[in-house]
Amino acid sequence: MLLDLGVSSLQLDDAERGFSYARPAPLDMRMDTTTGETAAELLAGASEAELRRILWTYGEERFAPRIASAIVRARAEQELTTSVQLADIVRRAVPMAKQKTGGHPAKRTFQAIRIAVNAELEVLEDALPRAVEALAVGGRIVVESYHSLEDRMVKRELARGATSSAPRDWPVEPETHRPYLELLVRGAEKADDGEIERNPRSTSVRLRAARRTRDTPEHLRRTA
Repeated sequence: MLLDLGVSSLQLDDAERGFSYARPAPLDMRMDTTTGETAAELLAGASEAELRRILWTYGEERFAPRIASAIVRARAEQELTTSVQLADIVRRAVPMAKQKTGGHPAKRTFQAIRIAVNAELEVLEDALPRAVEALAVGGRIVVESYHSLEDRMVKRELARGATSSAPRDWPVEPETHRPYLELLVRGAEKADDGEIERNPRSTSVRLRAARRTRDTPEHLRRTA
């Protein structure tokens, strides 16, 4: 089972999709453009508190309160419909002293809104246990994550299967509590220099893998 959680370069490079803060485009950001709420609709309808939560939770944006407040003020004056508008709002909200490092100041905001629009973490939370349960004994699961939120979820799910469920103070580990996964990578594996040179977008990838060693114990089995 291979889960590659990266956004397709074909989508990122399609200016009309609105994923990039570097190009003028409609604020869409939907993976499936035939259904669901667009980024523009989210920004128009969400409360300041909800915007702050999205930016903090999904973007780990330290200036979430300032950016959320700036979005609410800006939308009161003009409808937010383009990526350039949003990028400019964020740039003006983030202190100049903090814009000298870490790339474009809107990077985390665009990530957060994209994740919220597509419910990416909710989908992943549902998919991970289902993927593990789909493995036969001896089968392997490999997951490539591209930001810390995804990687933490993957790490937690694989560690759950690779850790005994017996209390630490039990003198004997019952058969029913033995781990059902074996971790195949120490920590998370990163792209090497050669791959990064060939494909700069691989810089942020974190790969984790595990092998199923036995069926999931009944008391730990779940599919959602």
